Amino acid sequence: MEHIISQFLPLDQIGDVKPFGGGHINDTYAITDREGVRRWILQRVNHHVFPRIEVLQRNVAIVSDTLRQRLEEACVEEPERKYLYFYPRLDDPSQNYYHDGENYWRVCRFIPDSMSMTELTPEAARFAGEAFGQFEEMLSGIPEGVLGDTIVNFHSMPWRLQQLRDSIAKDPLGRVAKVQDILEEIWRREDAMLIQERLHEEGKLPKRTIHCDTKVDNVLFDRSGRVLCVVDWDTVMPGYILSDVGDFIRSGVNFAPEDEPDLSKIGVNMEIYRAFVEGYLSTAGKFLTPIERSLIAYGGRLMTYMQTVRFLADYIDGDKYFKVKHPEHNLQRTRAQLRYLQCLEEKAEEMEALLK
Repeated sequence: MEHIISQFLPLDQIGDVKPFGGGHINDTYAITDREGVRRWILQRVNHHVFPRIEVLQRNVAIVSDTLRQRLEEACVEEPERKYLYFYPRLDDPSQNYYHDGENYWRVCRFIPDSMSMTELTPEAARFAGEAFGQFEEMLSGIPEGVLGDTIVNFHSMPWRLQQLRDSIAKDPLGRVAKVQDILEEIWRREDAMLIQERLHEEGKLPKRTIHCDTKVDNVLFDRSGRVLCVVDWDTVMPGYILSDVGDFIRSGVNFAPEDEPDLSKIGVNMEIYRAFVEGYLSTAGKFLTPIERSLIAYGGRLMTYMQTVRFLADYIDGDKYFKVKHPEHNLQRTRAQLRYLQCLEEKAEEMEALLK
């Protein structure tokens, strides 16, 4: 481990290195200085999930520089606690990652006296909305074409539907026959779920710099409960704001987990939805177009539909992408997401009325 750390930091500054956090994709370690103060975060980036490491690390460098400049221009107190900083290599300052021949590593500054919230209360939802809206607003000046896709077609609805069609054509485990009712529901909604691509082609829906993983635990707070910054930038890339607002609605506004087996427990938590939207529009409302604003509730339906498609495709494929706890887990997830989509459709008029 010392050899890895020495690519970014002088070893005479380093104390202990211990595993940190509970992430499911990257391996994360906290590094202390000689006095035992936690100062740095070391990560082994999962290049199987993120194969375009050079693009990813270039993106985070641009995002970091942009946020630093915006914070300094605004004369914000303690700006270094409100964005992530990735250290350059000592032997090559143009690079902010190191490949040891097998794995990819990076080091970023640890943000002291920070915490995340795992319980999604209305207050936390409002804070999350404010944080992600501000994050997008501060990065809205990055021109289209500057950042790359860290995962190609990650939130592309046409591509996800083609994945499903390919899985159906192969049907390696003969599972297609038992999901015909779900497929009927998916194909019935297909045209309505391709709106954002059509609007973009018509020049009516811009691409933005978005986060693509808008969970409340990706927001850091200080000890008083005030928002510090948005973290976990591996999926920050060009996209539509429908992805960010939609994924929060998909994952945070549901009364039940995404794999809830009892479909009667699934429903739309309007209190959480209202709090998130109020928080989001209080910061993102500065740059959103009227079309983007009007599609926020639709974004929830879109991302729930997309996740239904992804879970079903993986189930048909033989559970190769998502980790499963039992053979029918992806099918269970699919049915739960489809039911939540139906609940969102039932609440669509009320959710859209709140936006006005």
